[in-house]
Amino acid sequence: MKDFLAIADYTPEEIQAILDQAVELKKEWSEKGNSPLFKNKVLAMIFQKPSLRTRVSFDMAMRHMGGDALYLSPAEIGLGKRESIADVARVVSGYVDVIMARVFDHQHVLELAKWADIPVINGLSDYNHPCQASADALTIQENLGNLKNLNVTYIGDGNNVSVSLMHICAKLGANFTIANPEGYGMDQEAVALGEKFAQESGSSIRQLTDPVEAVQGAQVIYTDTWVSMGQDEEGAKRKAVFPPYQVNQKLLEGADKDAIVLHCLPAHRGEEITDEVADGPNSRLFPQAHNRLHAQKAILVKLLT
Repeated sequence: MKDFLAIADYTPEEIQAILDQAVELKKEWSEKGNSPLFKNKVLAMIFQKPSLRTRVSFDMAMRHMGGDALYLSPAEIGLGKRESIADVARVVSGYVDVIMARVFDHQHVLELAKWADIPVINGLSDYNHPCQASADALTIQENLGNLKNLNVTYIGDGNNVSVSLMHICAKLGANFTIANPEGYGMDQEAVALGEKFAQESGSSIRQLTDPVEAVQGAQVIYTDTWVSMGQDEEGAKRKAVFPPYQVNQKLLEGADKDAIVLHCLPAHRGEEITDEVADGPNSRLFPQAHNRLHAQKAILVKLLT
């Protein structure tokens, strides 16, 4: 694969190889620093949406491995408005070695990849978030071993993060459950794809509306914001619907006693997750965030070497 646009594009073996590479790069970084594999390489980071973790982790991934990163703000490009996506892709391809794009519309990142002569990484779109899922799987693997036969439960909105998490769980053999209010489920084409991957790996996918039922036997509990960027007009309505889906200590008591809690951040404490859980002994929120750095190094290694 030239690009990293979706977990669905990769085989289970390729995904596991990326995770194994991330483990090695993390170990190397902690012991002696990473080798300068990206010397004289430059990553262009195209942002339509703001980000803390995506920007800093990609920038530092390049720096740790001897390369550099160039931040391009929405005002500097106006992707698809000031200039066509095809023209942006072809121009930037002549300047740098790899593009990471964080966009509102998934079609934009697909079009960038179509026209670019260099690898394109999906740093987030409205459909999915494969870089986040890679860090999620790395965190689960570090804490619980490989994903095979684990029970992973996602509580909340069926958004882009849940789609990539579902696909990486299904690819690697984890049982995936999502609990969300009626009308806030995942894209059903994405679910059908996930069910195909689950059938191939021997795992399962469940879609529920009861969060208490969903966490029974879960070894991983995952949540995300109720109101994603671009959904501000729905904010009041969503905040009225989602409170029963808060990840709190009472809900956690129904899961496996050693279950870990994940959240892609930023967290809206007191809404989708309580301070007690986010800062409690089951939380892996910050190791998960830090693993973005190492997972993205591994993705870059796959695409650049």
